[in-house]
Amino acid sequence: MRSYFTFFRSSFVLLLIGLAAGCTAPRAVINSGKVTAPGKFKAGVNFGGNLATEPIAQLDDITKAAVDALSKKDSVYYDEQIDAATKGLLAYALDPVGPTFDFYLRYGLMERIDVGYKYASGVHVFDTQFQFLGPTGTPENPGQGDWYGSIGLQYAGQSSGIVDKLFLDKLQPLLQFTAKRRDVTIPLIFSRSIGVEEENGSIAFGAVFNHTTIKYGFEPGRLFKKYGDEIVEVESVMAKNTFPSFGLFVNAKFGFKYIYILPALTMYYQDYGKYELLDNKAYSFSGMTFIPSIGLQANFGGGRARR
Repeated sequence: MRSYFTFFRSSFVLLLIGLAAGCTAPRAVINSGKVTAPGKFKAGVNFGGNLATEPIAQLDDITKAAVDALSKKDSVYYDEQIDAATKGLLAYALDPVGPTFDFYLRYGLMERIDVGYKYASGVHVFDTQFQFLGPTGTPENPGQGDWYGSIGLQYAGQSSGIVDKLFLDKLQPLLQFTAKRRDVTIPLIFSRSIGVEEENGSIAFGAVFNHTTIKYGFEPGRLFKKYGDEIVEVESVMAKNTFPSFGLFVNAKFGFKYIYILPALTMYYQDYGKYELLDNKAYSFSGMTFIPSIGLQANFGGGRARR
């Protein structure tokens, strides 16, 4: 029971930190299985939070007082505090904890295919979705059936701004941590219409796969290590790794014809793999990620839908 309380307490604290820092690639699945009708647009905003167990666990044991003390020293010897800080920085870059916010625009490119763009706190996201199941009409010109299925493809990239305003940023002059990540997300979505052709909304569920590539590095400038009577500089580390994430999601859309509210919950499990850190240390990371979200969506455009 205590471990759950610690997780949620730490999550809340890191979300508050993230209000200033949040720069998380959107991995929440908010779409239904029905794509945007040809010639029509969907626009919306989405608010949520990225709660990842591994970075929360790594950051929970690092005190702000210790970070402040280390940042004020002209030179620092590698110790357990520095080791914990490097693990925390890397774990956070692997799965940034904090609030998520994005606004997006979708367009029906052709029958059964739409495309979209999202902007999420500095992260540019591009995606497309193909509908393989269900009708492609509109409430004004409906098709037959109320079940839909589609598969999507999303690409997102973000760089070292991932940790710019995290409380560990005070150690940047000492550790010179950089990270660049790229995410490819593939959701498989099934949904049932509420009303004709989702006029009143939908209930959706499915599975999602995410593949992350991350390049990271530490280039310490005034960090040293003692070997007996000898004092040497700690060597820099530059590395690259990839890892998969597997998830499930459920979302809904409630409204009427033009304006909808979109609650959603997406959950991932990921084995992040093993990572080389300073002083020839290496650590493995794994954990769960929970992404609750709620959004507001508007539909507009004349369209050229066919049955």
